Amino acid sequence: MKLVSIYKAAGLLEADMLKAFLEAQGLKVYLNQESVGRTLGLAAGTLGRVKVMVPEEQVEDAKALITAIEEGDFHDFEYNENNDVPDEEGSD
Repeated sequence: MKLVSIYKAAGLLEADMLKAFLEAQGLKVYLNQESVGRTLGLAAGTLGRVKVMVPEEQVEDAKALITAIEEGDFHDFEYNENNDVPDEEGSD
């Protein structure tokens, strides 16, 4: 399986949040960070960057989801507590 880097996160926290979101959308996600950056807990600069990677066949889907996030498509997205299905706006 060939992995492709689709995003460079500023640190492990950002990378983990993006990974969780993409996995919730059904994608396989892998993180890659320089070992010294991870060992020292760096979250800035070149050693703090974390590559977010997906299998080659999922690149288009992952990039589309990242674009949707950047455009605010998930800004006010809410889930109800019963079944994790998005609530329609204005309904309880």
